[in-house]
Amino acid sequence: MKRMPASAVAGVLAVALASVASAAELKPEDQIQYRQAGYSFMAWNMGKIKANLQGDFDQGQVEAAANAIAAIANSGMGALYGPGTDKDVGDVETAVKPEFFENMEEVGKVARNFIAAANNMAEVAAAGDQAAVQDAFGKLGQSCKSCHDKFRADD
Repeated sequence: MKRMPASAVAGVLAVALASVASAAELKPEDQIQYRQAGYSFMAWNMGKIKANLQGDFDQGQVEAAANAIAAIANSGMGALYGPGTDKDVGDVETAVKPEFFENMEEVGKVARNFIAAANNMAEVAAAGDQAAVQDAFGKLGQSCKSCHDKFRADD
């Protein structure tokens, strides 16, 4: 199994710590836009993994996409759900349900499950077994769906 170089781990940790510290300084509309960008980037990478599972399997592409998802999952994005981000702000719309801000224990559980699934996806992708990747990808998708079902308003 390949391991992430120490410098990459340190870089992800530094970004995560900086994001937590700086998120409080961001306006609510900026927090919403940054978190949406993170989710969009993860969705794009999920699409890359799915395409590889449905077509020619390129382990390098799958591993890169899985590592990107895990890095964002571990980045401290929870800090981007600060005060005032529970509703649309100016021209910036959010799909988060009010229930998200009312049940932080459940949010924490869902977030921990997602992070665990993202980390597992990265580990499995590094090993390169397509059947194991398929299974891990399904579990990662279920963790995404769990949050969407509970805390994302219908579009």
